[in-house]
Amino acid sequence: MDTRRFRALVVEESADGIFTKTVKERAISDLPAGEVLVRVAYSSLNYKDALSATGNRAVTGAYPHTPGIDAAGIVAESAVADVRPGDSVVVTSYDLGMNTPGGFGQYIRVPASWVVPLPAGLTLKESMILGTAGFTAGLSVHKLSTAVAPDRGAILVTGATGGVGSVAVGILARLGYAVVAVSGKADAEPYLKKLGAREVIGRDQVTDRYDRPLLKARWAGAIDTVGGEILATAIKSTEPMGLVTCCGNVASAELNLTVYPFILRGITLAGIDSQNCPMHLRQKVWARLAGDWKIASLEEIHQEIALAELAGRIDAILQGRLKGRTLVDLNR
Repeated sequence: MDTRRFRALVVEESADGIFTKTVKERAISDLPAGEVLVRVAYSSLNYKDALSATGNRAVTGAYPHTPGIDAAGIVAESAVADVRPGDSVVVTSYDLGMNTPGGFGQYIRVPASWVVPLPAGLTLKESMILGTAGFTAGLSVHKLSTAVAPDRGAILVTGATGGVGSVAVGILARLGYAVVAVSGKADAEPYLKKLGAREVIGRDQVTDRYDRPLLKARWAGAIDTVGGEILATAIKSTEPMGLVTCCGNVASAELNLTVYPFILRGITLAGIDSQNCPMHLRQKVWARLAGDWKIASLEEIHQEIALAELAGRIDAILQGRLKGRTLVDLNR
């Protein structure tokens, strides 16, 4: 039995159904079976982590549990030849942080098939400033760019101050797209303009409350991160043969639409699933995030915290009070 100790955020459920979040010591032997043991250097906070940390059974079925769907670090032990001790790696998606102890602990043990070599051009820290949110933004841009060229017109990005939205704005601007960013935060404009947005508008300007089947075409395409009425309005407002990506449902999982945008304008609605993305595409997108899509503002879109500060940030992300990315330094 491996009795080496490490620190982790542990979420526990009391007998009366109250969930608490505490940094505790755990043993390596507490981790599940897996081919690769990683000493985690950095993680990041995502909305799904906050759901896991507050007892959402659709995300995590059993407690005690350590959330964290993102992790980057150094391989400590490996049972496979192509992943070697000392390798710098990124682990995101699959079941990490959901029902498998995640990146809010200083060690994780995972299947080798979940492990991505750290791409050249990114540090471990930069990879977790991006994390699942940045990877999801990359998948969204990848899908959008297959159908919509930069000269086609404006691209709408909703939930633009969030993790996915912030990175999407930065990548699209780098690629020459005219980005119109949507935010409900009153102070968002300077931040989003610095990332490269041409225009910043409020949610009321992209929400159709009259239930019309089609609206005036305004966007060549859109990257939506929130769902609900805003996604429906984006689809109804997209130009013929445009493409809209969808990756979130924080506003609502319901989508109230007719088929008219699809059969009269040829709109494509593309779902983005970062969790089960095949490895060949996963590595391709990570390489682009480290290369020609790497945004200069990575340092500006994140706040760095220690493990002990996580509990407060989890409450903040659930309340919609965070902007950009929250990086967790596991060495602090």
